[in-house]
Amino acid sequence: MAFFKKLKDKMFRSSSKLDEGLDAIVSEGGAAEPDAPVPAPEPHVRPDPQTPPAPVMDDPAPQPPASASQPGILGGLFKGKDAAPVVRRTLDDDMVEQLEELLIAADMGVDTALRVTANMAEGRLGRKLSVSEIKQLLADEVTRIMDPVARPMPLYAHRPQVVLVVGVNGSGKTTTIGKLASQFKAAGKSVVIAAGDTFRAAAVEQLQVWGDRAGVPVLTAPEGSDPASLAFDAMTKAQADGADLLMIDTAGRLQNRADLMEELSKIVRVIRKKDPDAPHNTLLVLDATTGQNALQQVKVFQELADVSGLVMTKLDGTAKGGVLVALADKFGLPIHAIGVGEQIDDLAPFDPEDFAAALVGLDRP
Repeated sequence: MAFFKKLKDKMFRSSSKLDEGLDAIVSEGGAAEPDAPVPAPEPHVRPDPQTPPAPVMDDPAPQPPASASQPGILGGLFKGKDAAPVVRRTLDDDMVEQLEELLIAADMGVDTALRVTANMAEGRLGRKLSVSEIKQLLADEVTRIMDPVARPMPLYAHRPQVVLVVGVNGSGKTTTIGKLASQFKAAGKSVVIAAGDTFRAAAVEQLQVWGDRAGVPVLTAPEGSDPASLAFDAMTKAQADGADLLMIDTAGRLQNRADLMEELSKIVRVIRKKDPDAPHNTLLVLDATTGQNALQQVKVFQELADVSGLVMTKLDGTAKGGVLVALADKFGLPIHAIGVGEQIDDLAPFDPEDFAAALVGLDRP
């Protein structure tokens, strides 16, 4: 719950944008009327309640299903006759179209926005809805889309488990590696980091700071060195040390995809000399502030590397957090964690209900 409060506070730019848009839409064709009881939404149950929510634990306790009721939805049942009037608007085709435009502006993308609004409108055309009721419908629909992709990074008994981390420069890739390494170390895992982005001295220095802070060894090489050679040395050390995890940073220069593809392919070829099954995870780190460009990055890196999961950073720096919904809807790749800042506890397991509530500005019980 502590991370949800932080997430909600830091995603204020996204939620306030949706708030303003929904207020304008409902006010445009709506009218004030006494606040009447509204049927409670159907209980939302995760399709797989045994899925552990944390990226650093092998088998944490399963999470219970979400509560069937939310504050504000059942509140009308207990209000007296003198309750303040609420503005409601009849849901019709014009209102649905306005909602579509609002969600597209929130970076959900055209296809996802059309699907979300169609599902929200199903069986409700002609019904009068308030802003809070629309928010709840939207949060429920976002949660439904994102439940199947909310998965922790799988951990295996195999040692070392090799985690290749890819992403464009500036996406928060290096910081994410440092945070994950620190969290894994705090969970009792032994970790080795390979600073494989040998073309950026700042990336190497950043990893060394995180490594020192967490007590995790960071293998480096002179600037411009062959990243594959460094990865091989790191694999050798991780095997010799009996490390649980080897995390390999990589360059993220998309200007020349052929060079990057060859570089990533060479790293994979080299580490497979040590372990034919490596890498066991390939994480793609995405920057939320890039908006719809994030979809293109996923497409490119799926071609360059066998991406197994996503981490989304910088959700605190954008008013278009809906791009994560578009990613889940379009690609269906597991989303392991999200980040909302620079501190170690600003990266946390992805919880679809928390994210949906924060995106639309709802409180959680």
